Amino acid sequence: MKCNVTLWLGTILPKNIVLGNLALIVAALIASCESMSSDFASLSNSFSPPTPAQAAQWALDPYDAENQRRGTVLLANAPWGGSIAYVNMYRIYVEDNADPLVKASAIDALARHGDVSDADLIGKQLQNKNIHVKIAAAKALQRIHDPKMTAILCSRGTDDSEEASVRIEIAIALGQYAADDSFQALCAMIDQRELAVNLAANDSLRLLTDHDFALDRRLWLSWYRADKKPFRKELQYLFPTYQREKGFWDHVIFWAPLTFEKPGIPVGMDESKLAPSTAPEDFQNLGNTK
Repeated sequence: MKCNVTLWLGTILPKNIVLGNLALIVAALIASCESMSSDFASLSNSFSPPTPAQAAQWALDPYDAENQRRGTVLLANAPWGGSIAYVNMYRIYVEDNADPLVKASAIDALARHGDVSDADLIGKQLQNKNIHVKIAAAKALQRIHDPKMTAILCSRGTDDSEEASVRIEIAIALGQYAADDSFQALCAMIDQRELAVNLAANDSLRLLTDHDFALDRRLWLSWYRADKKPFRKELQYLFPTYQREKGFWDHVIFWAPLTFEKPGIPVGMDESKLAPSTAPEDFQNLGNTK
């Protein structure tokens, strides 16, 4: 779909319009056209979504990384995406795929369908040079509970040279580990220069301790040294998930209702240690607010 911006301008604009205003109007109209084209493309795709065979074919395409990424995402979100053949493919892509976006998509998929034994493979990706891969790995470790991961999470989270977007996700992941190293790392992250990192770290400390000393590191450490049992008796942690308000086309396409994944319990976590009141709304990490 293309919009004839020139025709519109010739019919609706006065002759003496200021050139600067004209440029702004042209930009707005072009943006509107692109948005409309995207919306209609989404509507068209909803009538003929890829088949399972097509998704698998894309995921295994050895010549096109974008097809691999797209197919992997489709499989990971499909009901059958946890089949052992696909899980093994995710593992191979996490370990060996050279394309960072394919690798990041495979990490997301493995976090959804893998098990605790995959934590080590995912944790190694926190040392990858690509930011997309590191963010995917940090988010994945929010979904997999393995105390052995705290060492690398603490190391990367307290490294000021690490991208803030990665450290935010690490701070969230550390909220599931009631241990001294996690507490100390989160306190250190409260003093880092990015407010979003500070808020994410504080929220995880609140979840771990049921106390809130805001962004005052000295108060947190002073209280911690004085309290012999600083951590909650029962865990409150649920991994966070993406949510957004439904748009116009989400309501129009009624035959494919939009649903969002709810926050859940990380694989490997002892559910008997969770508080009975734990519910998706209990975990609302401030580091993700807009």
